[in-house]
Amino acid sequence: MNSKYTVFIIALSAVLTSCGGGAPEVNATNCSGTGMQAALPTFDTEAERQAFIDKCQALAEK
Repeated sequence: MNSKYTVFIIALSAVLTSCGGGAPEVNATNCSGTGMQAALPTFDTEAERQAFIDKCQALAEK
């Protein structure tokens, strides 16, 4: 394999790996039933989950 392709694959892998991190955004989609089920498991702690739920409830009150 050419060294240019190897460097490209490594760089692309690094960029794609770094894109996946972060907490889900609080919006109508993520705060809906199925969106909430998909978003909650991504949090590491119960405090983070509860903060997300609280923000969704505040969004629903608007």
